[in-house]
Amino acid sequence: TAEIGDQSLQIHDDLYLSPRTVDEVDETSIRINHSCNANVGFRGQVLYVAIRDIEVDEELCHDYAMDRTDDYRLECACGTLSCRGTVTGEDWRLPEVQARYEGFFVEYVADKIRRAAAD
Repeated sequence: TAEIGDQSLQIHDDLYLSPRTVDEVDETSIRINHSCNANVGFRGQVLYVAIRDIEVDEELCHDYAMDRTDDYRLECACGTLSCRGTVTGEDWRLPEVQARYEGFFVEYVADKIRRAAAD
């Protein structure tokens, strides 16, 4: 369902970590929203790490390009200077996104970037 899918973390092309039922959403989900100017990224597949110093009470946000390669589209309203306006499952391919978040993509997206660069 949409309620569960919105709480999933893509860890491979067709593999997601997700609550199994709607009831598990509140029990298991870490809600970290999208921003085109993220303050957290990934180490490995599921560990969130700070990209920069984070202010007290600042919302934790990651860029969905760091872990999403599926067929999706989001009209972004993050309001940052670097806002892309529309976020898609292809954004990991953008050179500026790759440069900004180098070292902070989930491992399977980092592998895709390395393979694409080798072609």
